[in-house]
Amino acid sequence: MLTKELIQKINEFVYAKPRSIDEISKHISVNWRTANRYVEKISKEEGTISARVFREGTPGSLKVVFWNNIEKLHASEIQERLFKHIESGKVREDFSPSEIFQFVDNDKKKFKILSKKQCYSEANFKDYIELLKTSERQILSFSGNLTFINYTYKNKPILSVLEEICRKKVSYKALTRVEVAGIKNIENVLSINKRIGYDAVEVRHCYQPLRATIIDDKVAVLKEILDPKNYPKGELKEKTYILYYIYDEAWIEWLQKVFWHLFRGSIDAKKRIEELKFLK
Repeated sequence: MLTKELIQKINEFVYAKPRSIDEISKHISVNWRTANRYVEKISKEEGTISARVFREGTPGSLKVVFWNNIEKLHASEIQERLFKHIESGKVREDFSPSEIFQFVDNDKKKFKILSKKQCYSEANFKDYIELLKTSERQILSFSGNLTFINYTYKNKPILSVLEEICRKKVSYKALTRVEVAGIKNIENVLSINKRIGYDAVEVRHCYQPLRATIIDDKVAVLKEILDPKNYPKGELKEKTYILYYIYDEAWIEWLQKVFWHLFRGSIDAKKRIEELKFLK
């Protein structure tokens, strides 16, 4: 059984230097399969460690586990600058996803420019839902207040779609602001856990400027809203929505690290809700 003490033991062992699954199995006195399962669980639920397979598909393949922290977050000065900008931001206007998108290779990205009507259309919801359904392991969400769960597609709430996905053992973790006005949204998302019988959903309170969804290691979708009120009169006629799709493995990994850094430093939504109800 993977206890908190065992998680700490694995984390400390990997923190010292990268380890193979075989080394970890010997360190905690379990077989290779159990050690591998523990590593995958910690990576999925805690974000403290990650694993990479070298020489995959060959008899000499090797799975190496390494520490996944802020000290190793940045692969370049550009990413470090972007991270500082994101970390200091509180609302979506504080950061434009185009700052990230511009550095991604052209063959590993695409974008859509939509009107408000197009953004909230059945067609766009269908695209988003189909993308969510491709997840096999984990969905990470940078959100404002989780209002998207209230929208429907073919008379079916997106919340119920998320529940179907979680029933397939896919975890959903979200960073969002937890405020009195939006408590119902948070509680509705967390209620998925009760209905499916295990904690697939975890939400933490955080003011941050990104609006993005990361699906496994496959794709990151970032959303930007351009509002006429933020521009000189006549420069932008109507609200414009831009969806940025990033398929570059290195940039997806970096966004995951940004998520986990913010996530680990944020308060659990349930605790935050208790405090808000007490104050109310």
